[in-house]
Amino acid sequence: MTPTAPARQAVAVGLTGWRLPVAGTAVLELAAGLGADGVQLDLGGPGRGEPLDAPGTVEALRERSAATGVVLLGVAANTLNDIGLTAPAGGVDARRVRDTVVRLLDTAHALGAPLAFVPSFRRSAIDGSEALRRTAEVLAWAAAEATSRGLVLANENVLDAARAVELVEGVGSPAFRLLLDTYNPHAAGIDTVGLIAGAGRHFADQVHVKDGLGGADGTVPLGAGDGNVEAVLAATARHRVGVRTLVLENDYRDGDTVRLATDIAWARRQAKTLTARLNEVDE
Repeated sequence: MTPTAPARQAVAVGLTGWRLPVAGTAVLELAAGLGADGVQLDLGGPGRGEPLDAPGTVEALRERSAATGVVLLGVAANTLNDIGLTAPAGGVDARRVRDTVVRLLDTAHALGAPLAFVPSFRRSAIDGSEALRRTAEVLAWAAAEATSRGLVLANENVLDAARAVELVEGVGSPAFRLLLDTYNPHAAGIDTVGLIAGAGRHFADQVHVKDGLGGADGTVPLGAGDGNVEAVLAATARHRVGVRTLVLENDYRDGDTVRLATDIAWARRQAKTLTARLNEVDE
C-alpha cells in the first residue's frame, strides 16, 4: 500500500490590527469574538497609535493572547513608510530606520510573534534601481538581526516578479521573505498571479487579503472587487507558496463589524479550499 501524505494543518484566518476600530488588547478581544485565529499588530509611532513597546504593553498582549487563544502572528513597522528605508546611509533618517527596525524585531521577539515585516510604500517606495539596491542593503542587515532573534523578516512591496527576485537575491538571507498582498500589486498594474508564478517560492506563509475597485482598496467586500482574489489564492497553492494564514487587510476602522464578520466568513471558505488544494499539491 502506498503511504499517503499527512494532512496539512488547516489554513488559518487572521486580522491586521491597524485596520480595526480598536487598539491594544481590544484587538485580541474583537478577534476572539469574531472567531479569528490570530492578529498582526503595528509597532505604532507618530500618527499611528501608541507604541507597541510602551511599558507593560507587551506583557498585556501576551496575557490576552493566552487567555483568548488568538495568536500573535507578526508585527509591522508601518512608520517606516513615513521615514524611508531608502534614506542615504549615515543620515538622520537612516539612523531612525535602524532604530525602528531594532525596536520592531525586539518587540516581535518579546511577543513571541514569528514574523516581523517592513513595508516599501510612500517614502520607502522602491521606485528605481538605486532604491532597490539601498533597500536590499538595509534589509540584509535587518535579516541578520532577525536571524539572531529567531524571526522571519519580510518586506511588502509592489515590485514585479523579476525585480522581487532581484531584491531577495540582494538581501541574500534564508530568514528573508516577501509578503504577498492580494490587491496592492493589481492596483500598481502588476499581474498578481504572474507575480506568484515568478516569485512564489520567496513569499512568507502569511498573506494579506484585501480587495478593491479601480485601484482603491479596503472597503469592497472580499471577492466583490476587481482584484480576482480567489484566483490569486488558488495560484498560491498551484505555485507551492505554502500559505498558513490569510490575514484580512480590508479597512474596518469604521466599526462595521457586520462587514468584518462577512469577510471573515468569506476568508474561512477560501481557507478551507486552500487547505484542500495544498494537500493535493503535497501528495
